[in-house]
Amino acid sequence: MLWTPKIRLVTVLLSIVFVLGTALQNHVIIDLDLIERSMRLKGAPTEDAPAYLSALRSVGNVFILGNALGLLVWFRRRWLFWPVLAVNVGQACGVFVVPFEVHRAAFEEYGWPGVLPSVVTDGGAVFLSIALIVAYVRSRWFTRTGDPIRF
Repeated sequence: MLWTPKIRLVTVLLSIVFVLGTALQNHVIIDLDLIERSMRLKGAPTEDAPAYLSALRSVGNVFILGNALGLLVWFRRRWLFWPVLAVNVGQACGVFVVPFEVHRAAFEEYGWPGVLPSVVTDGGAVFLSIALIVAYVRSRWFTRTGDPIRF
């Protein structure tokens, strides 16, 4: 798929927001105390909290790098479409994968600012994924060569 100016701009701008939001969530909001609190809310033993925190941060760092890859869309590289789509679909799954207790603990500690980065990044990834899929389908449906269709 060729990147249209609008879908390219939206992807780059949202990638900037997602990098910042994921970094904020991953390195400022989520800490050992918050993970232990969320485990207590779930009724799980807290001795595995350091390992869970490490795994959660590792996944977050992968999404930070993946969203940073979305910044390169500005340079119109065709090969970036599938990796950018995969990262955003993966991040959109965070809506279902991250336990509710983590969000509840973040809300109890920080209020709405503790939950907002996750809502923006995961929820925004849902919308960006849909926009990328629609742009891809439109480029294949309305043209034989996959040339871009203006929105």
